[in-house]
Amino acid sequence: QVHLVESGGGSVQTGQSLRFSCLASGITAGGYCLAWFRQAPGKEREEVARIYVVGGTAYAMSVKGRFTASKDNFKNIMYLQMNSLKPEDTAMYYCAAPPTQYCRGDDFIYWGQGTQVTVSS
Repeated sequence: QVHLVESGGGSVQTGQSLRFSCLASGITAGGYCLAWFRQAPGKEREEVARIYVVGGTAYAMSVKGRFTASKDNFKNIMYLQMNSLKPEDTAMYYCAAPPTQYCRGDDFIYWGQGTQVTVSS
């Protein structure tokens, strides 16, 4: 059984930073594609970053250059470092995993419980 548990959310001011952690169990983070999504009230869920099996990354244009996804394969944790936060980054953030180790499109079936980020101006 795959479980993903996020931590690290909070309330910050514009320009500050936060780092999320996503602890994975039931899979090996180093051998799995993992992703971060967010959803703001009244808006559709948006993928913000993914990190592939071999470690390459992809980002949404809205966060590129400010967010960095990484994995600690020994601790089985995926991180999302978020810098230069803006009020529009306010959302619930989730980590997610696909049914198999490789990301294929938007097929994510395992989800964490979410962690809230609030950025005030």
